[in-house]
Amino acid sequence: MSGDQADGGPDDLAKPDAGMALLDLPAELRRRGYDTVQLCHFHLPSRDPGYLGELRSALESENLTLDAVLVDDGDLTHPADADAHQHWIDGWLDVAITLGARRARVIAGKQSPSPSRLEDSGRRLGKLAGDHPEIRVVTENWFALTAGADEVHAILDAADRQVGLLVDLGNWTGADKYDQLAAVAPRSETCHAKCRFDADGPDREDFTRSLQALRQADYTGPLALVYDGANANEWDCLEQEHAIATGVFG
Repeated sequence: MSGDQADGGPDDLAKPDAGMALLDLPAELRRRGYDTVQLCHFHLPSRDPGYLGELRSALESENLTLDAVLVDDGDLTHPADADAHQHWIDGWLDVAITLGARRARVIAGKQSPSPSRLEDSGRRLGKLAGDHPEIRVVTENWFALTAGADEVHAILDAADRQVGLLVDLGNWTGADKYDQLAAVAPRSETCHAKCRFDADGPDREDFTRSLQALRQADYTGPLALVYDGANANEWDCLEQEHAIATGVFG
């Protein structure tokens, strides 16, 4: 969804890349030993109730937990259309509930941070959470608004603690990355365990240090392994991430 399409209907879905059909993914995940999954909103080829029912059944038949539906667009701090974006997100929370997801991740905002924007983001997130008590709404350290731990805390506090945090280990960079992660780790309840890869393989040192920030905060939530590199053998790269994460968490 672009900023100009905040009121988009069922046809505003991005077309997924060619590959495994989403309805076939639960069986493949279970075959490979996974028991939890997160799905992005654009992974869904349809919001038709019949299709959503099929997908939920496919997940349940493999005893897979849908930890979160990731609403991967929308800007609650849009200078002109924040209300329209909030309405669009609201519809995706209904989809997440229909699918039986535990959580829905909502972007806090894409604008640069200011006290008023942080407050408004938290207020809007809290409203979304209050209007959908059937599901846990979480936000993420992503985009300009959540430039660091201070901004994340300000948003969560403004939401009056109705909203949780999904921490992405790859979204912050820089010399203070691990300190920033450690500062939000105690409030994190689910995680994008994202490891950087290059031609030589995974950046084990960075991924290990990032995971240790959670481990030291006694993090007990799920680790959603994320691979977004150029290697076509995604399953193998996920296994490498899994091995590193197991080395930290046991």
